[in-house]
Parts: sequence; C-alpha cells; structure tokens
Amino acid sequence: MPQTLSSPDGASLVTLYVHVRVLLGMIIGLGLTHLLRNFANIIENPRRRRVYWVHLLWALSVFLYLIHFWWWEFRLSHLVAWTFNLYLFVTLYALLLYLLCAFVFSDSAAEYRDYREYFYARRHWFFGLLALVYVVDLADTWIKGPEYFRHFGPEYLVRNGAYVVLSLIAIATRNPWYHGVFVVAGLLYQLSWIARQFETL
Repeated sequence: MPQTLSSPDGASLVTLYVHVRVLLGMIIGLGLTHLLRNFANIIENPRRRRVYWVHLLWALSVFLYLIHFWWWEFRLSHLVAWTFNLYLFVTLYALLLYLLCAFVFSDSAAEYRDYREYFYARRHWFFGLLALVYVVDLADTWIKGPEYFRHFGPEYLVRNGAYVVLSLIAIATRNPWYHGVFVVAGLLYQLSWIARQFETL
C-alpha cells in the first residue's frame, strides 16, 4: 500500500509524479478540447442539428468531472510507492474519462436526426462507461490511502453505488422523465460534492 512522503527521496518522488501528471494532463486536455469544440459547434451552428437539453447537461457534467479529476489527482503527489501498475491504473482512469467525452459527442451523431435521437440510441455505451468510471473511482480513492478513503465517510460509498445503479437503470430505460431527473439531480449533487469535499486540497 502506498505511503505518504517521508523518505529522503521525497523531492525526487514528487518530480516523478510531475512526470506522470504531464501524461494525465495531455489526456484530460484532449477530452476538454473535444467537449469545448463540440460546444462551440453547437453555438456557431444552432440549426444544423437540434439540441437536447438532457444530452447537453450530461456533456456539462462530464466537463465538470474532468476539471474535478485534474484537481483531486494532485493527491497522488503524496504517494511514495510509484510502480508501473499504479501508473497504468491512473492512466487508464484518465482514458476512461476521455472515452466518456467521445461518447457524449461522437462523429456518428451526424447519422441521427438530432441529439435527442443520438442520446437514446447510444445511451448503453455512455451509461455503461459512466458506471465503470464510478467503480474505478473507488480504487482510485483507495490508492491515496485508507485514511483518505475513510475521511469521506459512508456518503462516498452511497454516492458511487447510487451512480452505478442509476446508470444501469438509464441503460435499460428510454423514459425521458427518468433521464431528465437523473441528469439534473446528478449535476446538482456533483456541484455540492465538489464544494463540500474538494474546495481545498
């Protein structure tokens, strides 16, 4: 289990994390660029394809998640036992988030009449990946240390479990009311969680 910095090599270990963080930043930067480019396209060409507010709010939620991810991953700078497996894990986590961006706005959207049709047709991929992200997030929090994991309390486990279950339901249903309530409630809770837990490092 990784430990906190306490060795004489602390400075060099922080430098190693900076090396890892560069790659994470590149991946997250690509995801943010993808989202911003598509937001800009919608603004510049509002009549090209009719937008769907549920889809747009999920795109905003993913954008916020990436910003949040980049902030909280600074905690990894306090880890000593950097191994290739740990490096591979956090890189794959970042790649999962990039894939979320790719599924929110895909080139295949051009094959559908509007974003509403696209959203419901591709919801299996998006919500399946979203559920996986919240499972992976549990492991990501654990590698920062058991004490760090426990300080979130039971709310953290309930939060991640709820997102997984609700995402699986979203795969199974096309009910617009369900999807509308899910994205609004999820986005509001996401903002509340960040404000309460991650205002400072």
